[in-house]
Amino acid sequence: MSGAEDEPENGVGGRSDTETGAPDGWERLWTPHRMAYIKGEGKPTGPRAEDGCPFCRAPEVTDSEGLVVARGENAYVVLNLYPYNSGHLLVCPYRHVPEYTSLDKEEIAEIAALTQAGITSLTSAYRPQGFNVGMNLGTVAGAGIAAHLHQHVVPRWGSDSNFMPVIGRTRVLPEMLEQTRAELAEHWPRG
Repeated sequence: MSGAEDEPENGVGGRSDTETGAPDGWERLWTPHRMAYIKGEGKPTGPRAEDGCPFCRAPEVTDSEGLVVARGENAYVVLNLYPYNSGHLLVCPYRHVPEYTSLDKEEIAEIAALTQAGITSLTSAYRPQGFNVGMNLGTVAGAGIAAHLHQHVVPRWGSDSNFMPVIGRTRVLPEMLEQTRAELAEHWPRG
């Protein structure tokens, strides 16, 4: 027998399409940096700030190292390390609290003001066509880090719901996070 006669109909070398490594006709876009997120690296090991909270750590380093875009008195803005879209911001109180109802009036007001400034900055820098703004309170509600409250500000474009995230389960980000941080900091409203 030669060549094609050796290959069974169900795949190469006798493997079925469901076996590991069997060709399936799909292209792969490898994103190994996301494995840290999948494994939970950098997530707090418990509910306290000293349990390794990245939202408590970010404001303690330089803005560029922590991906901090702007700082207020009670809250700050940081880029999401695992963004849904380019420019995905997180607005966090400095205080390590899990619940929105635990915030004081000053924190609530500043989170609102920083969210508004973030939308202004993103609009100026990237011209998105819309935004998703909100909080996932608790692990069951989708919070990746439930121990430290944070509000998402996600810029949206008509083309961001294309085949890559829908079929390919992959996000395409056109620039490095450090470039996005610098761009947004440059466009941050001066007040």
